[in-house]
Amino acid sequence: METLANIPVPGEVLDEIIEKQRGKPGMLLATLEEAQGKSQWKYLPGETLAEVSKKLNIPYTRVYSVATFYSYFNLKPQGEHVVVVCRGTACHTKGSKALLDEVADILGIEKDADGADSFYTTSDHLFTVKTVACFGQCAQSPVVEVDGVIHSNVNAQKLLKIMSRVKKKKPEK
Repeated sequence: METLANIPVPGEVLDEIIEKQRGKPGMLLATLEEAQGKSQWKYLPGETLAEVSKKLNIPYTRVYSVATFYSYFNLKPQGEHVVVVCRGTACHTKGSKALLDEVADILGIEKDADGADSFYTTSDHLFTVKTVACFGQCAQSPVVEVDGVIHSNVNAQKLLKIMSRVKKKKPEK
């Protein structure tokens, strides 16, 4: 298996993205979004942020600030499948913390010593598990998103079925 390093988006690909976006409103956001989409592990390594900064003549601090402000952007490598567990109040009271623990157990993810539970990626990079403050679907809590599909009223049994189905799918490349 390939070792994950900070693999930037290839220069020629980044050049094409920048030329397509140059001068348009929201150029920086659109450039970062497309660059992340072209990245092997759907994230923005520091090298890519630095190249965007240089090629757009925008201070690195501004590029980094934008990339860290929007939750859509990832600064860490992502798994092929992404599981997002809602941690809002309604979901929390209906068991989203237990679901988060269940996802970690299903995937064999070791918890951090400090107890942080907002982001994990499996060692094989098949799954990334994240949390979100709220999906805005409180009446259907607890809510879990898997590969962009929202699942409502999720319990451990339903979660196991979803994860089993997702594990069997072949990633799109």
